[in-house]
Amino acid sequence: MPEPHIAIPTRAPAASSEDDTILPFQVEALDLRGRVVRFGPAVDTILSRHNYPAPVAKLLGEAIVLTVLLGSTLKFEGRFILQTQSDGPVRMLVIDYTTPGKVRACARFDKARVAQAIAEGTADPGALLGHGHLAMTIDQGVDTARYQGIVALEGKDLEHAAHEYFLRSEQIPTVVRLAVAEELRAGSNGARHHWRAGGLLLQFLPDSPERARQRDLDPGDVPEGVTLALAPEDDAWVEGRSLVATVEDVELIDPDVSAEQLLYRLFHERGVRVFRNRSLHAQCSCSRDGVEGMLRSFPQDDRDHMVENGKITVTCEFCNSTYVFAPEDVHEPDMREPEESETDVSEPASPQS
Repeated sequence: MPEPHIAIPTRAPAASSEDDTILPFQVEALDLRGRVVRFGPAVDTILSRHNYPAPVAKLLGEAIVLTVLLGSTLKFEGRFILQTQSDGPVRMLVIDYTTPGKVRACARFDKARVAQAIAEGTADPGALLGHGHLAMTIDQGVDTARYQGIVALEGKDLEHAAHEYFLRSEQIPTVVRLAVAEELRAGSNGARHHWRAGGLLLQFLPDSPERARQRDLDPGDVPEGVTLALAPEDDAWVEGRSLVATVEDVELIDPDVSAEQLLYRLFHERGVRVFRNRSLHAQCSCSRDGVEGMLRSFPQDDRDHMVENGKITVTCEFCNSTYVFAPEDVHEPDMREPEESETDVSEPASPQS
């Protein structure tokens, strides 16, 4: 019995697209799949919570987009964590994406080195990152093992690191584009700079794995003096990759060019199918109860050393929220049963600042 034919609706690309969304797409004629990410208020909220120098904020924005492009492939509830550790002026980036669309992020950097790089005109992403590694962790919860992939940072940008990861670890032909910029927007309190970000991920996923075969990796296990085999690239992937190479950064973040319009510009001759988009939100997982529980887990001596001016203050590195506790609020009570000879204890002495 022949399978029923299901017609796929055809329409013109939407003239506008929502900010803070992920739009999956497929180009069946070329065996291509991908996603377009558009960030507006969410990335502005994350970056504006901290007084980051502009190059650091831009780098963190690119890392946020990359994290969402990769993390949005998860088919289950969980977290995708991207973290860099390197010897550059920006020594650490941490981005936490929780399905289906919660994002938080922060950066650690050396203020003096970043200021020097800006003054010398060397504050490009690769120079800010320096050399180290980028780790991508998939966490499905407490009852499952974590999966982690690691790629070296070699003084180049995050796009290069992503391409190296897919080439060497996943061996899936992949191209990634990232863009972050500020726009000047008028408001009730005058004009203010707002951050925007966007990105595109394209992968070649043919039914036959032979079509996706890539060149052997150098040095591999080829005997010395033997030339590495060169596998010809599939024409469909060459076409798709070449089309994405024509995308300008402004097209990835321009609110006047919808994600659907961008995809239509690229693939209208071949036909492109889009799927239901998903929303993104800037949302931290910290809470007063969570911080209190964390403080109670420390030994009393450690908590005593946290007291300053008669209180314990904790600031979340992600959202910059501050939680203030009196020392007695996080004191872990003695759970032992009192003996008959014991009497009521006196009130504790005032904590030392």
